[in-house]
Amino acid sequence: MDSSLQGPAHSGREALFRNGSLLLHNVTLKDAGFYTLRTLTTDLKAEVAHVQLQCWVRLKHTGLSTSVSTCSNTPTSTQVTIESVPQYVAEGKSVLFLVHNLPEDLQEFFWYKSVYRTDIFKIAEYNRATNSTIWGLAHSQREMVYSNGSLLIEGITEKDAGLYMLETLNKDYKIEKAFVQLHVNTSLFTYGQPPHSAKPTIESVPPSVAEGGSVLLLVHNLPENLQALYWYKGVIAHKKFEVARHLRQIDSSLQGPAHSGREALFRNGSLLLHNVTLKDAGFYTLRTLTTDLKAEVAHVQLQVNTSVSTCSNYPTSTRVTIESVPQYVAEGKSVLLLVHNLPEDLQEFYWYKSVHRTDIFEIAEYSKATNSTLWGLAHSQREIVYTNGSLLIEGITEKDAGLYMLETLNKDYKIEKAYVQLHVNKPVTQPFIRIIDTTVTVQSFVVLTCFSADPGISIHWIFNNQSLLLSNRMTLSPQNCQLSIYPVRMEDAGEYKCEVSNPVSSKTSLPVILVVKNE
Repeated sequence: MDSSLQGPAHSGREALFRNGSLLLHNVTLKDAGFYTLRTLTTDLKAEVAHVQLQCWVRLKHTGLSTSVSTCSNTPTSTQVTIESVPQYVAEGKSVLFLVHNLPEDLQEFFWYKSVYRTDIFKIAEYNRATNSTIWGLAHSQREMVYSNGSLLIEGITEKDAGLYMLETLNKDYKIEKAFVQLHVNTSLFTYGQPPHSAKPTIESVPPSVAEGGSVLLLVHNLPENLQALYWYKGVIAHKKFEVARHLRQIDSSLQGPAHSGREALFRNGSLLLHNVTLKDAGFYTLRTLTTDLKAEVAHVQLQVNTSVSTCSNYPTSTRVTIESVPQYVAEGKSVLLLVHNLPEDLQEFYWYKSVHRTDIFEIAEYSKATNSTLWGLAHSQREIVYTNGSLLIEGITEKDAGLYMLETLNKDYKIEKAYVQLHVNKPVTQPFIRIIDTTVTVQSFVVLTCFSADPGISIHWIFNNQSLLLSNRMTLSPQNCQLSIYPVRMEDAGEYKCEVSNPVSSKTSLPVILVVKNE
């Protein structure tokens, strides 16, 4: 019969296409949320798929200037929300469903692997009064529930993909529900999934946090044979700076002397900080220990913004600071670790490829009195030291990445230390464009998707060898990875390419030719 019928929830702004796609016109914030597609085959086999619609609103500010900002369809601060960290998960990895705005008068909460409140889909229920968890029929021995409502799932498989529901019950017996969609990647090409690596890395989510907000120090590539992990405030892995530790064998976490009562440690090694203050800014250190007693150390710098300005946690102007120029370095290039505010009464300074003052990590020491430099055991013949304290490193390799320490000694024999993190990037690989059909008709709907295997990239679209000028018929996804055109016109025909870039390189895809025909 090839016909479409409108349902009770049709608002008059939806258009359904023969290929199953649904187009929404004049989107409002009320349209935000999950949408469900159910398909039925001739052999009566039913399939269900979900998608979450993010809405963006323009905010106009009166005064001398007008700015436009975008905000997603995040509910009000009183509503429970769930964030999937990371948003896209590779098979075998872990995902954290991070819960925000859990009711203060919470009595119980329940997690379901479904949008239905049914026992067979229940993963767990938690009771705050007894601080106890009861596992449900859908518990797979890979989940861990935390008292802040968050759910960790380890060893992700393709079957874990789909919608999850959190149901909360407060002391007034008010029930509230929140949903999150788990995306599982089985392909190498994803939207910024971290690459496989032997060493743990840490990502600050978000990269910069406002005072009073929360930040997750998200750990990637945790060793499979992990025995224990330790978090420290600062660059030194010393007991007095320990925030918390997790012992895998007994599945237990312990707080350290530097724990402020605002940190939560997850089984996947990630550290969550609530109610962040300016004092929280600076470096954090993660130390991992495997069952074969191999230790690894990773660092991350937490940037905290005040409500007055967006300046980061740089020390006062009288203290020594180091700036990496450029901030991100490509392999084979050079970097200058530029020193600011070197003491006027400087006597000597020392550079180390470490946070420890140890001979094996010493790159160089400089004496102002004799204007001479002595090279240390960590000197690789690629470093140059300048009298202003700066250090130049040429022919950068991936092994050069990490923390560097500058130690200064003045005439009063006062020692001061400063640190800088060197980020080394590899050049990006070539992306590719996926499109369902390269031949379309006028007034139809078309989507082009740019795929890349590289993390931390920016995506730019090119049309007929020029930067694509978006018309009011074109829409880009928040990460620019998808370009949607509706309704298609004859002038949309031509050559499309996408360009991906990171701080040190860029690559352009092979062209895709879009052919547009009249109906």
